[in-house]
Amino acid sequence: MHRRRRRTALLLTAAIAAAPLLTACGSDAHPGAAAVVGGQRITVAQLENRVSEVREAQRAAVPDETQYAQAIAKTGGLTRDVLHGMVLDEVLHRAAADAGVSVSRKEVQALRSGLEQQAGGAKGLETAWLQQYGIAPERLDDNLRLQLEAQKLAAKLGTDTGEPAFWSALSKASKDLHVDLNPRYGTWDVQKSSRVDAKTPWVREVTTAGSAGTA
Repeated sequence: MHRRRRRTALLLTAAIAAAPLLTACGSDAHPGAAAVVGGQRITVAQLENRVSEVREAQRAAVPDETQYAQAIAKTGGLTRDVLHGMVLDEVLHRAAADAGVSVSRKEVQALRSGLEQQAGGAKGLETAWLQQYGIAPERLDDNLRLQLEAQKLAAKLGTDTGEPAFWSALSKASKDLHVDLNPRYGTWDVQKSSRVDAKTPWVREVTTAGSAGTA
């Protein structure tokens, strides 16, 4: 069971590294938006806040300057990874809703309790999720809900989270939501329900002093 949970936790983070194709939203069409999903904007400010949560948690976990620098280096693509997660959350929520799947708070707490026992306590679980998946402690329950939704959706479809039928459901949800990314963050591959770096070497992400090292 532990291995299955770890595989599922990896599932939605491993998709970050996927491949090609599709939609880009121009900054002119959606000013201030990092992405538009189902007509709802994920603003650049919201994205930067999420990234700051992770960086602050990393700083608190590794106060040593050298270790902190190493943590930053390992998560150099954090901004794009966080946006991928925010979009995939919405895609999975839509796919789950379409299949009549829901997750209760009680189920999230049960999963969390089990994982905390395996990790040696709440702090151990928070540290593990931060280090392995780049999930800030305050977003842990949200991420566990996501994992449960993925598991229950796969079960409802009679498949597994690594199988084509599962990703086909996410692909349909991506299409229905008309996922649109700001080109500075890449494009969204509808077939794979994954963010992809745009092949535009002349487009450079500009970071401010306050967000340096978060891209």
